Amino acid sequence: MRITALTLLLLISSITLSGQQEESKSSKPVRFTFGTSVLIDNQTTETAYKGSLELQIQHRFGRIEKINNLFGIYGSANTRLSLNYGVTDRIMIGIGTTQDYKLQDLQWKYLILRQTEDNSMPVSLSYYGNIVADLRKEDAFGPAESFREIHRLSYFTQFIAARKFNDIFSVQVAPSMAYFNSVPVYSDTTGYKNLNFGISAGARANIFGSHSIILEYDQLLTKQDLDEQPAPNIALGWEIGTATHTFQVFAANYTQIIGQRNLVFNTNKAGKGDFHFGFNITVRF
Repeated sequence: MRITALTLLLLISSITLSGQQEESKSSKPVRFTFGTSVLIDNQTTETAYKGSLELQIQHRFGRIEKINNLFGIYGSANTRLSLNYGVTDRIMIGIGTTQDYKLQDLQWKYLILRQTEDNSMPVSLSYYGNIVADLRKEDAFGPAESFREIHRLSYFTQFIAARKFNDIFSVQVAPSMAYFNSVPVYSDTTGYKNLNFGISAGARANIFGSHSIILEYDQLLTKQDLDEQPAPNIALGWEIGTATHTFQVFAANYTQIIGQRNLVFNTNKAGKGDFHFGFNITVRF
């Protein structure tokens, strides 16, 4: 009996010691690949923490022109307000409203993979999606006799792969798909397409302390039935982050905030100087 008890005690001790060794060797996830869940207009792999709320204010001023409109600040503006909730540390859901086109959106994000410090997992991977309702009057969608309420809806989905190379530099790339139940059609041969594919990329470089340079670029891959194709999106900005707040100020050649509309309908040409100032404020509770 004593031998059996001693053997059992040694076995339990061995299992406990082995578990402690495994725990000490376990891979720790990389933190703060990006400062917040949005990088200017594009989503990042970051999500709100479990049980937390994230309030976002996204504002775009008018086109940067001359001093008489204070370089766009006096021009027409677009604003989106949203609230995100962390269901778990990996799952986020949110709602939002955007001024232009009276857009109401429901969005979600799932952090599938987390980059680890020992590079056993070299990247983070998130899935993001939304459903957006355009609440303009019915005549905005073409002939009244052919209008259906489902024409108000559009959808956007993407996979976001990101890597934090060190404490300074992080990058991400995201293939995306956008679908509109209704798009502008100008004739039998000209107009926009319902189904569209695109690619986006972004980067963040920490300069000092809580200050970072942020950059993003989007390219529509689907060719439209138009003489002049939509313009690619480009933005450059400055980010200041704290434990509970993130503030971003930037210049961008796109203003529609919602991913599918920026990707498909942007006509502002960066080469012609069609830029707008904007800012984002993220508050975490």
